[in-house]
Amino acid sequence: MSDASCATTVSKALKINNDLSRYGAFAEIGAGQEVARHFFQAGKASQTIAKTISAYDMIVSDEIYGREANGRYVCEPRLEKMLGHEYTLLIERLSTPRGAKTCFFSFASTVATASSSSNKQSHGWMGVRFQATPGGPDNEIILHVRMLDRHRLQQQESLGVLGVNLLYCAFYGLADTDNFVPQLVENLKEGQVVIDVIKFKGPAVAHFDNRLMNLELVRRGLAEAIMFSPKNEILNVSDAVYGKSLLIQRGTFRPVTSTHIDVIQKGMAQMKADVKNMEGKDLEILPVMEMTMHNLTTDGHVNESDFLARVEVLTSLGYHVMISNFRLFYTLKRFIRRYNQNLMALIMGASHLEKLFEESHYKNLEGGLLEGLGKLMEQKTKVYVYPHKTPDLCLTTKSFFPKAHLRHIYAYFVESKQIVDVSGCDETADYLHSGDVVKMIESGDSRWEQFVPQKVVSAIKSQKLFGFK
Repeated sequence: MSDASCATTVSKALKINNDLSRYGAFAEIGAGQEVARHFFQAGKASQTIAKTISAYDMIVSDEIYGREANGRYVCEPRLEKMLGHEYTLLIERLSTPRGAKTCFFSFASTVATASSSSNKQSHGWMGVRFQATPGGPDNEIILHVRMLDRHRLQQQESLGVLGVNLLYCAFYGLADTDNFVPQLVENLKEGQVVIDVIKFKGPAVAHFDNRLMNLELVRRGLAEAIMFSPKNEILNVSDAVYGKSLLIQRGTFRPVTSTHIDVIQKGMAQMKADVKNMEGKDLEILPVMEMTMHNLTTDGHVNESDFLARVEVLTSLGYHVMISNFRLFYTLKRFIRRYNQNLMALIMGASHLEKLFEESHYKNLEGGLLEGLGKLMEQKTKVYVYPHKTPDLCLTTKSFFPKAHLRHIYAYFVESKQIVDVSGCDETADYLHSGDVVKMIESGDSRWEQFVPQKVVSAIKSQKLFGFK
């Protein structure tokens, strides 16, 4: 998974053990002491390890770290408590005898492993809190990881390798931000782990942009998707979507237009009624603006400032933003269903129906388009269609006519209310694409200001975004 093979896991652990300036504690729950084991096996572990602990029993764990309000153990708040508790004890007990020459650290993980025959997910949180200089302030790097190996023993092995890599990167890899992620997965095989969250905090890691580092995980295929909150925070997708109904609008959002906002608002109105009818109760609806890596890259490269601008503008409007590797909607739906079984809807302009029914998109499936659409739409998954209105015509579900041999398939989805109009032509303005607005901005045509929200106008002008001069 890395760009170039380098040191082995054992040699990395031994280098840390021989570094007399590093001294710390290991707290690992759920999969044994897989990371600490490597340091014991490498030799000279007494020079690095002050303490190891595996508070495996739930009552014991709660007595040490406190009980979570939601009763969960494999979660980010539990990891933070573990890191904080062990780090504080180290500082209190050892600052006087060795603090002048020692960079203290605490490593923690809380993990749930599962065999391939189980329906449970193999995942966990892992992190390190550390000093970069003796007596200096603490810094932190944490990860959320899913283990993809079939058997528990293999999952534990990959956890051990990843944990050693995390410590090695924290101690010796902070200067090279470009190679941090490749070094993090060194000595792991492709398809062993998914890292879908990485967070940096503290002065020694202030040069890492959390948003760009998480984007790098998606770009390298280590994560299928990442999510940003309206506060521009990195979220774990499974936690963010849990217990909610989802409304997802895909686009480039360069920039987000008034049309995009009307699309999501009319979708929300439609979904409130559908949620009540299908779920029998009022569930929170989470509107998500989604971009694919395909829409962010040019010649294989990501324009980082452009990406950050798009995310910041969308989150400033109060929306969650998802970046994914899913080119086709059925793969996005399958990903969401891993964490959420409630009603979800994908909302699109009527002109995109043609792409949805383009057979070439499904040529990798044995059942072709029929299999792809069957995987996309089921009882609790809908496609909402927003009118595509121009001065000359207005497209809705009623004005879309697929190829003759596909018309019965399309009619089935429409009649079963899995493809649904969310508005009529009289209730919408002309459909405006992001590209139309960019052309106006670049040409100095001030009319563009009429077609984006006022907050976006201010951001484009003040930050000179999207070609504004």
